[in-house]
Amino acid sequence: MPHVQHSSEIAIDEKIPAYSETETGSDPSAIPVVKEDGSSEEIVSSDGDEALKLAGTHAHQFDEQYMKRLRRQIDLHVMPILVFVYFTQFLDKNILSYASIMDFPVDGILYNDVAQAFYMGFLVWMFPTQYIGQKLPIAKYLGVNIILWGGLVMLHAVCRNFSGFYALRFFLGMLEACVSPSLILIVTQWYKQNERATRIGWFYFGNLSTSVVGGAVAYAVTFYQGAIAPWKLLYLILGALAITCGVVLVIYLPDSPVNAKFLSEEERIAALERVRLDQAGTNNKHIKRYQVVETFKDIRTWIMFLIIMCIGVPNGGNSAFSSIITKTFGWTTRQSLLLVMPRAAIGGFAVVFVGWLSDRLHDRMTLILLFTLPTLIGMIIMTTMQHSGNKGVLQFAQLFQDLSAPGFPLCYAWNASNTGGHTKKVTVNAFTLFTFGVGSVVGTYIFLPKDAPGYIPGKAAIVILTAFMMGCCAVMAWINVRWNRQKKAALEKLVAEKGWTEEDVEREREKAAFLDLTDRENVFFTYTR
Repeated sequence: MPHVQHSSEIAIDEKIPAYSETETGSDPSAIPVVKEDGSSEEIVSSDGDEALKLAGTHAHQFDEQYMKRLRRQIDLHVMPILVFVYFTQFLDKNILSYASIMDFPVDGILYNDVAQAFYMGFLVWMFPTQYIGQKLPIAKYLGVNIILWGGLVMLHAVCRNFSGFYALRFFLGMLEACVSPSLILIVTQWYKQNERATRIGWFYFGNLSTSVVGGAVAYAVTFYQGAIAPWKLLYLILGALAITCGVVLVIYLPDSPVNAKFLSEEERIAALERVRLDQAGTNNKHIKRYQVVETFKDIRTWIMFLIIMCIGVPNGGNSAFSSIITKTFGWTTRQSLLLVMPRAAIGGFAVVFVGWLSDRLHDRMTLILLFTLPTLIGMIIMTTMQHSGNKGVLQFAQLFQDLSAPGFPLCYAWNASNTGGHTKKVTVNAFTLFTFGVGSVVGTYIFLPKDAPGYIPGKAAIVILTAFMMGCCAVMAWINVRWNRQKKAALEKLVAEKGWTEEDVEREREKAAFLDLTDRENVFFTYTR
């Protein structure tokens, strides 16, 4: 086959051993690898990624045009499904915001309680769902969760009291807890480091586009004059959409490149080779305790905790109160629902463009800082001019804030690019979303009934949190740059001590890629600023 050449000159259609006795010594199931600290250890092949069995320890060479065609093929098959999933999740989570100005039967502080119930379920189930998902086929597990939560959304239409709404929102949060971490893991299986922010931007655009579709559907149902209350009809329509999304995902999304039916065996190997040298691995069903421990010893985990808390609090408030705040500017209910749509268009454009730019520049921190400024500026305007009576300026400030939409997906991409080891990736993703849930629970109480209609204390708190977050991002980037220098020095020391040639270094790099090493123990892993 003209497109491919195995590095040891074995044809791709032959049965290529993943590891051989000549490479590993007496035990053909053990692979020697040199770690960052210079120590040598034999990794048992069964502890490596699933990709190791198909792609082996040596890289297969494919020409550039073949790889570009393959990436397009992956984009066309995988990305539309991921976009649909994220679209559905955010739409279902935000139905409450639309219903809040459509005669929803719960208001006052009880409305705050119903809003935060989602995040309580999210928090309770975040870690269990990630480790269950690691043991099971990830796409099928995700799809079943979506089908179940679609049913819960539809049940809102028959609920009559606070306790019922609270319970439904709680279980909805539990089922949706698996979504973002699962999508991040799927992206890291299919895409290289310098492609992930763009793809995460794409499915996060699906998230933001919910405001266009959701706002339009909510606006349309306000004209319904039948026996069903408009807010109930909204829950029925969007719940059915979620069930459809889950069925599509179960049928069409592969669990990893290893078992992708839409690819040939050659293409599956090529898909794995695309991500080999990023050293982040693909999929591993063994839960490794030492990787969990390393996650919580990693200082970057705790810096990201602070960053995500500062994002989560405003998110919790805005998700539940954005339509209410828009209405306080002086718009009618229907005008407030329509004004959700341009906000989504602005945020969606920013997410896609900044994700693409981040991959081109290999830089997350600078763009996070730059595109966090609109939130800072917009919220300052909304805080200081709330009582000015100038609804045009206030609406501009709210719209301007949506240019900050790339901040959260860039943090996702930062995690995806800077974490190695499957259990560590699962733990980092779970902890990130757990933190987001904590922040969002707090955020549902940042706009209190006693502060209506201006909600000045909540808006001022968002200004302070945003400024603090920007400082944390700068610290995170400094640590990543410093650790890259340390890794470079460690590799140079190993090369000198062992007398490695460039070919030896490349061989060791290829060998380490699918051995499920963490970013800290893999000398070849490089962090993105």
